[in-house]
Amino acid sequence: MAVTILVVDDETNFRDEAVVFLTHSGYEVIGVPTMTDLRKLVDQGIGDVILLDVMLPDGYGPNLLLELQENAFRPPVILITAYPNLEMAVEAMKNGAQDFLSKPVDFGRMVTAVQRAVELVDMRRELILARQTRQAQMDFVAGKSPAMQKVLSDARRVAEASVSVIINGETGTGKEVLAHYIHQCGPRAKKQFVDVNSPGIQPTMIEAELFGAEPHAYTDAAPKRKTGLMEHADGGVLFFDEVAVMPMEMQVKLLRALEERSFRRLGGLAPVKVDIQLIAATNRDLPAMIEAGTFRLDLFYRLNVVDLWLPPLRERKEDIPELVGFFIRRFNQEKGVRIMDVTSRAMDALVAYRWPGNIRELRNVLERAIIFCDDEVIDIGHLPQDVVHLSK
Repeated sequence: MAVTILVVDDETNFRDEAVVFLTHSGYEVIGVPTMTDLRKLVDQGIGDVILLDVMLPDGYGPNLLLELQENAFRPPVILITAYPNLEMAVEAMKNGAQDFLSKPVDFGRMVTAVQRAVELVDMRRELILARQTRQAQMDFVAGKSPAMQKVLSDARRVAEASVSVIINGETGTGKEVLAHYIHQCGPRAKKQFVDVNSPGIQPTMIEAELFGAEPHAYTDAAPKRKTGLMEHADGGVLFFDEVAVMPMEMQVKLLRALEERSFRRLGGLAPVKVDIQLIAATNRDLPAMIEAGTFRLDLFYRLNVVDLWLPPLRERKEDIPELVGFFIRRFNQEKGVRIMDVTSRAMDALVAYRWPGNIRELRNVLERAIIFCDDEVIDIGHLPQDVVHLSK
């Protein structure tokens, strides 16, 4: 994945030379003259490494270190100063500065400092990916019912073949969890898993989010190239959560990108090549939507190389005890509690209930039960009344 370097210095000559030098070293580089410009970029999530002059017209560079402590990603900051000061350097390093460069800057030394910072960025990205993988593993328990064992067997074949797949199932059945399972089982396991939350993206922004955009490609666009989700997923898995809500005009563009394995960023001319496995999920009836003219038949065929159907929880009740045990162990770890068991009365009620919200509802019910349980055993009185009454 590309790394973006921000060079923040009010000396135009140095800033321009640093931008050119670092660009030739293989980085995407943006140069700006003020703290105000820098803050705008950081607020947009732009900038993996920052080269920052200590004295700027509108602020004191090291103050940014304190501001970045609230930033989840905390890009490494390399401070640049014409007035080396040991006390300032020690204070800045305590506050998180990655390195110091003295003016006049040795550009070879600058590249070495940037390379070290980029190694830190790469390590953080790997840790994030590892945490996502571990979280997906922690969130997954299949159950031993024949229905789920068949789903898992098919999912492993899909993963090895690295083909497009549609996961069908009611809300709360675990479609995204199964998508993570496919990612972990296949040859793309060490690459990115990128989630496209289709319902959460404004229809007017979905093209830029998916394909990216060149600078100033649209109103309020960032002054630098925006990398789209499809490009982020290159080599890995792109997961479309609820693909059915995608506008028809975007369905055409997505189909073309999948067929050609390339796309153009918004406002761009050059094609961007990508290699992805696409996993789509939906709780809607896509054939009915095709009949109604709201989903394209050709896109359906392109996505539906394999279709996996996740059965609702009411159709695999033999898995409920295992799921209950899994969630109790998880909440014990997360909340620091010690729930050892569930009474037979409570388990009978949980198994008998129809679970319209599926596994997600079961998880919420058990979390609630743990909150109200003062003992080491969950009993029927700790369950919501609707679960108890509707299970009778």
